[in-house]
Amino acid sequence: MTPRELIGTAAVPGGQELRLFRRGGDYMIVLDRNELMSSRMSGSEEALAVMTCERLGKRGGVQMLVGGYGMGFTLRAALAKLGADARITVAELVPEIIEWARGPMVELAAGCLDDPRVEVVMGDVADLIGARPHAYDAILLDVDNGPDGLTREGNDQLYTTRGLAAAKAALKPGGVLAIWSAGSDDVFARRLGSAGFTVDEVAVKARSNGKGPRHVIWFATPRVGGGRR
Repeated sequence: MTPRELIGTAAVPGGQELRLFRRGGDYMIVLDRNELMSSRMSGSEEALAVMTCERLGKRGGVQMLVGGYGMGFTLRAALAKLGADARITVAELVPEIIEWARGPMVELAAGCLDDPRVEVVMGDVADLIGARPHAYDAILLDVDNGPDGLTREGNDQLYTTRGLAAAKAALKPGGVLAIWSAGSDDVFARRLGSAGFTVDEVAVKARSNGKGPRHVIWFATPRVGGGRR
């Protein structure tokens, strides 16, 4: 087997160190012994965007917030689905993630960061969520391993009752909050419901060919009146 080659490292603010490896034509971003992302597994990240766009229907001028660039699979899938009048804001906390996308993984990025519909903001997606009420048609969160985070404790705030209330306030009427997770979490699903969302939990395969481990995406839409159910 071809050995992995260490390409770069990055410190997660308030968290641990990320390492970028290359093995042949494949790339992996690793935290300690956990492979957080791999260029071989794009299916569930693409589904995060595709299934969100399907739920938005044919509305024009979509304003989308993507929390976490990762390897760009979600962003590229969203760009392929949305029209020329869409605007996608990508919040990325780790500068090296974008540097790697423009450097060793530039072919994988396929120019998505230079699309005129895209704005990259270096910072915490939670700050963008809290800054603009009723601003987004969709908020897509893939900033960690899911509600049970690995990379930094600060990510947990997104999944608290207060964090979910902020996301709900940042959505336009009929908007969608989509959250990626490495696995299911019944406690979190109930918290989404208690926060005033109607919740659709979908299991998707990690690879675009339908193989690999099973990941979970929650699609949450604010209920009219927002009451608990």
